[in-house]
Amino acid sequence: MTSPFVFLPGWCLGRGPLAAAVNAENGTIFDLPGYGSAPLITDFNAAADDVAARLAPGSTLAGWSIGAQLAIAVAARHSDKVAKLLLVAGTASFVQRDGWPHAMAQEMLAEFAKGVAADIEAMLPRFVGGFNRGDARAKEVTRLLLEQADPRPAGAALAAGLDWLRDVDLRPIAPQVKARTLLIHGSADPLMPLPAAEALAALIPGAELAVFDECAHAPFTSQPEAFQARLHRFLND
Repeated sequence: MTSPFVFLPGWCLGRGPLAAAVNAENGTIFDLPGYGSAPLITDFNAAADDVAARLAPGSTLAGWSIGAQLAIAVAARHSDKVAKLLLVAGTASFVQRDGWPHAMAQEMLAEFAKGVAADIEAMLPRFVGGFNRGDARAKEVTRLLLEQADPRPAGAALAAGLDWLRDVDLRPIAPQVKARTLLIHGSADPLMPLPAAEALAALIPGAELAVFDECAHAPFTSQPEAFQARLHRFLND
């Protein structure tokens, strides 16, 4: 591997679920804003710029779920910093908008945000179980993700992430991505449906989409060997 490899985690769960895959490739995980020791940055573009400021030129940048959205923004806004872009369970818009039906209804996200604010520990197992629906190993993947999750960040960090999911629409900037791009997506992902990945891949010039069958939102946990093999190939070819 010739360039630094950095991975951005998903909402709430932190580094833990990604650690094995990233460590196997001698990569680094950057905490999302407000997680671990990372300062809270509530503005999405400012958060993308903060990631870019810490990247070496020509890095390989990966992201899972909301981390994939952040990675797209970094690559679009700072093309000199990102030579390769890996999007795991990524989407251009988490919620439904005009011309973007492949997503959660905005009302459903608003209800979820209320539940998180009231009791994240009660909501988290439902959230993780929900995004594994349709996976061939759904119960096992849910258990593993919850076991591997980092300590919960402060409520303000969780709320900021949910605000991003509500507000961010990357369709205008996705075509500005110049990095070689691979999307890895589960065919049964109920949170970011496969048509969202197909539409996102069509927006990014030259992007490649690898679909994992009978897999939901966490391919690195559901099909770790296949995921690792595809990751290794992307990093090294």
